[in-house]
Amino acid sequence: MTFNLTLNWQPHADQQSPRDHTISFGSGQMINGSAASTYQGCATKVNPEESLLAAISACHMMSVLTIAEKKRLTITGYTDQATAALGKNSGNRLAISHIILRPKIEFSDESELDLLGLQKLHHLAHNNCFIANSLSSEVKVTIEA
Repeated sequence: MTFNLTLNWQPHADQQSPRDHTISFGSGQMINGSAASTYQGCATKVNPEESLLAAISACHMMSVLTIAEKKRLTITGYTDQATAALGKNSGNRLAISHIILRPKIEFSDESELDLLGLQKLHHLAHNNCFIANSLSSEVKVTIEA
């Protein structure tokens, strides 16, 4: 399976930020992107660091939903207050040095899990997340009860 997108950047004299661009996904969706404001970007547009964080947060959620379905657990809600930090990697280069996912899952009464069950669910989901398996930086999952 492959995935594709088209990123387009053109210099424009009226552009507020010289880093503004568009990303058109193979699914037909399009977003306006830029660099983080610290790096001459526009703060109201999605930056690459946020995109990476969104990808791993969504991937973890998809893994949780798949596992829950297989275990016949009924999830009625899912939120994640995820964060990513920029820092130096082992090669002393700037990188996303760590990511913290803070998923909070709401279950139907008959599917409620105890803390150990939640830990097992998130551990399994993390191990099966394609995006997490593609990263070299630390990804931590903190369970929000």
